[in-house]
Amino acid sequence: MHRRQISSIAHTLHPIAAPLSAASVRTLLDRAVPDGEARLLDLGCGSGTWLLRAQAGRPDLRADGVDNDADALVAARAAADAAGLGDRVAFYAQDAAGFSSPHRYDLVLSIGASHAFGGMLPTLKAAESHLVPGGRVLVGDCFWEHEPDRGTLDSGFAADEYDDLATTVDRVVAEGWVPLYGHVSTLQEWDDYEWSWTGSLSRWALDHPGDPDHVQALNAAAAHRAAWLHGYRGTLGFVTLLLGREPGPPYAVSRDLPTPSPS
Repeated sequence: MHRRQISSIAHTLHPIAAPLSAASVRTLLDRAVPDGEARLLDLGCGSGTWLLRAQAGRPDLRADGVDNDADALVAARAAADAAGLGDRVAFYAQDAAGFSSPHRYDLVLSIGASHAFGGMLPTLKAAESHLVPGGRVLVGDCFWEHEPDRGTLDSGFAADEYDDLATTVDRVVAEGWVPLYGHVSTLQEWDDYEWSWTGSLSRWALDHPGDPDHVQALNAAAAHRAAWLHGYRGTLGFVTLLLGREPGPPYAVSRDLPTPSPS
């Protein structure tokens, strides 16, 4: 069982692949998605859950999603078709960092995908290259609730991997972004996410006792649960920021670029 299979199964009961409740996602999208005709891009869209929830009740919203997990995009397309949204959303199987589009977007999402770009600030730089003037970015990434202790570091993190919340926001602002809204995930949201992650994987293993990946799935769930409960629980935070830019010189990018080929 490869890493993407583990992740796919682990997110069965929590398709928002981040420590955010359905109510928090709804609030963030209500604040972020423009009224009327608009285009939305999700860089690192996974199974497309953010895009599909954004389109619910917004018939004038068009959306594109990009991810390098082809299996996740198969599920995303199926979900879009089942919801009757297949003609309003397109998915592209490629690295999000290298994506180009003939369109510019009113809103670019990238939630929990900063690893694909090398951190929060490179993620914002990539997102900005896809924006129309006056467009918005909704980005989610981790931070340290407090200085990581030995248990957190032993669970696989580096002390300099993240900053505290204030420093994280200060660095974003120093790059010219203006915070318009934000949500800091609660401990309850984290716990629901982690119990869902480990529980979904464990449930799959118990339901498939004869599968050759049975033991690997149980071990992966146990290792993740131990790292969380004995390591980063209460130390690792997650913030989702809605960001804009102050008006400035016109963007030096065209709205008409080569059309990517959907996978």
